[in-house]
Amino acid sequence: MTSNAIVQKLWNYCNILRDDGLSYQDYIEQLTFLLFLKMADERQAMLPGQQALIPADLNWKSLERLDGDPLENQYRHILAELGKKRGTLGVIFRKAQNKIQDPAS
Repeated sequence: MTSNAIVQKLWNYCNILRDDGLSYQDYIEQLTFLLFLKMADERQAMLPGQQALIPADLNWKSLERLDGDPLENQYRHILAELGKKRGTLGVIFRKAQNKIQDPAS
């Protein structure tokens, strides 16, 4: 996927979240959390011998197999639990909240 395609895909997600009533700052924050989880997953796939940055029960894969309310519940759980971690990971997710109202989004 080209960088232009990635940017376009992100803007499409922004439009969906904006249409759901999220402010600019809220949808940027939510996409940042999700991108961080996805990037950690991609990094782990490229460096399989290294210790995972995100525990398996809180990683991207734990989200991608879910839909609807279970997806929303897992996302809330991930944000809360990662916010409790020590170091940079905890700082990134400290006080993070799910502001996406529609689980389908």
